Amino acid sequence: MDHDIEKRVTTVIDHRRLNQSGSSSLFTAFAISSLTLVVVTTLVLMCNFPMQPQRDFSEVKIEIKRVIQHLPLSSEKEGKRHNPIKQHTQVNEKLQVIETFSGNNLSDKFQKRANEFIDDGCEVNFVMTWISSIELFGNREVLAIESVFKSNPRGCLMILSATMDSPQGYTILKPFLDRGYKVLAVTPDLPFLLKGTAGETWLEEIKTGKRDPGKISLAQNLSNLMRLAFLYKYGGVYLDTDMIVLKSFKGLRNVIGAQTLDPSSTNWTRLNNAVLIFDKNHPLLLKFIEEFAKTFNGNIWGYNGPYLVSRVARAVEGSSGYNFTVMRPSVFYLVNWLEIKKFFKVPITKKDSKWVKTKLLQMQKRSYGLHLWNKFSKKYEIEQGSAMWKLVSEHCIICDIGSAS
Repeated sequence: MDHDIEKRVTTVIDHRRLNQSGSSSLFTAFAISSLTLVVVTTLVLMCNFPMQPQRDFSEVKIEIKRVIQHLPLSSEKEGKRHNPIKQHTQVNEKLQVIETFSGNNLSDKFQKRANEFIDDGCEVNFVMTWISSIELFGNREVLAIESVFKSNPRGCLMILSATMDSPQGYTILKPFLDRGYKVLAVTPDLPFLLKGTAGETWLEEIKTGKRDPGKISLAQNLSNLMRLAFLYKYGGVYLDTDMIVLKSFKGLRNVIGAQTLDPSSTNWTRLNNAVLIFDKNHPLLLKFIEEFAKTFNGNIWGYNGPYLVSRVARAVEGSSGYNFTVMRPSVFYLVNWLEIKKFFKVPITKKDSKWVKTKLLQMQKRSYGLHLWNKFSKKYEIEQGSAMWKLVSEHCIICDIGSAS
């Protein structure tokens, strides 16, 4: 085919030469170049496009719309077929965090340390979880510990963590121990904490691959479950590590905080599990664990945390046998995650200055704690003269304010 086209091109050029012998050599060269370019372009197009009728691309779009709803399921199946090694590796990496809390002889060691610590005359028993690396336990987390002991000097704080239960963790906690405060990092025994609850079955299903851990960090969901199981077993006050304690928690019992209210009815619309205060063996905690095991979804952020406690509390609210109090947002969540930035910055406008002043007055009257929403606020430094600067100054022990940013 290429030879025939080349032959026809040569014939055409020779014919033009015979009939236009009087033209200038410049015009001849130009004509030859132009014609050759057209022919070569035609040749390339013929080679790259199949000989078929022209398609209507609007029809292609319609076809895509018709099948797009099936794509996620199809691609998911293909992923499982084509990437079994990668998927298996990812699952194994997630399950390693479970093995950390299920080691040999861990149960006896955990029970002994937990019982001795809790029975040591604590006015309030606080507990936190830390299922991240020791390097990530920074100044913000230390500030949260400071606030606990500043407002509750005769309280005790247990940190459920394998990484903090180490020489490096001891170094972080030593300034508090040197000042006489009772704080302990201990590796939790998850099977022991879940024993006799629906969480026991969930844990076994995750370990054996019968339950999908999902895309969300398994450590995050283990923290959601671990706080519930610990409170059910021992009772006390659970706190996130980005909660600044502002007052003594001594008088609070069986409390959960609302994050949002319906502005028209003032009824709560969502709860949060960053602060949970419950007696040992409280039935609501058992319901939380049952819901976790029954409806676990590792692909939706918050589904097994704030959304879970909201679902269960709404379902049992007003039922006999359950005794708990939902606190207004001002108690723990006076500043929402969209506004928290204003607390870290010095107000520039009169409007912002008035807003900060109002929030601080409300906090002084109503709040037991302030959630810092570290997921959103960790990028902000504490500016000197800001509301956070004032709060840190008033609720710290070590008081290294500059490094608390």
